[in-house]
Amino acid sequence: MDLQLTGSRVLVTGGTRGIGRAIVESFLAEGADVAFCARSKEEVTATEAALGEHAHGAVVDVGDGAGLIAWVGQVAEQLGGLDVVVSNVSALAIEDTEANWEASLNVDVMGTVRLVKAALPHLEASDNGNVIAISSVSAREVDFAAGPYGTAKAALVHYMSGLAFQLAGNGVRANTVSPGNTFFAGGVWDNIQQGMPEFFGEAMALNPTGRMGAPQDTASAVVFLASPVSSRTSGAHLVVDGALTRGVQL
Repeated sequence: MDLQLTGSRVLVTGGTRGIGRAIVESFLAEGADVAFCARSKEEVTATEAALGEHAHGAVVDVGDGAGLIAWVGQVAEQLGGLDVVVSNVSALAIEDTEANWEASLNVDVMGTVRLVKAALPHLEASDNGNVIAISSVSAREVDFAAGPYGTAKAALVHYMSGLAFQLAGNGVRANTVSPGNTFFAGGVWDNIQQGMPEFFGEAMALNPTGRMGAPQDTASAVVFLASPVSSRTSGAHLVVDGALTRGVQL
């Protein structure tokens, strides 16, 4: 299927590893120009070199509101506008501490809000303007990440649903993608497997498919939702978890 994304101008927060990296690679494979960020200069440089001339990296801390907003403006100028914005970065703050609550609200929630506000004028000028937030199954049900992480991820679902309604008349779509537990080298579940093998085994056993997800599983869903082929989809919460969660979405 031709997703009609050739020449699209895409911005992704995060992009050097895991789900963010897979999202960047998937948009590039569809012929888009993709800007991404990370906090590590070394990782940004290496990723740019690996992905080629249509990948544009920058060192940005999403928790720095002024820096994030400035980067969005720079990307829009560099690419000649924006068609797709993906809010992917998370503080991954799970433990119930005041510092983690602040980090989750600042990075996960306000990072998305600031990103959308900065990008919105450019998205409204696009023929396929849309924004996608990466949430989590921890937003859908109470699990070990209940607290700062789960609460922030649930807030994103609500925020994107509201945006979809508010922006429909302006031709901008908004959707949420929630992955289940996702395994990749150096990621959270890889670290858990090495440091907490019993807990990893318990988590693995909850997956009806017998495996955890791969970053590409989520990336494929994101790219489809962002494409003109899915132009009627807005306000959706797409759970990509291999039937891990059992709630019924009505």
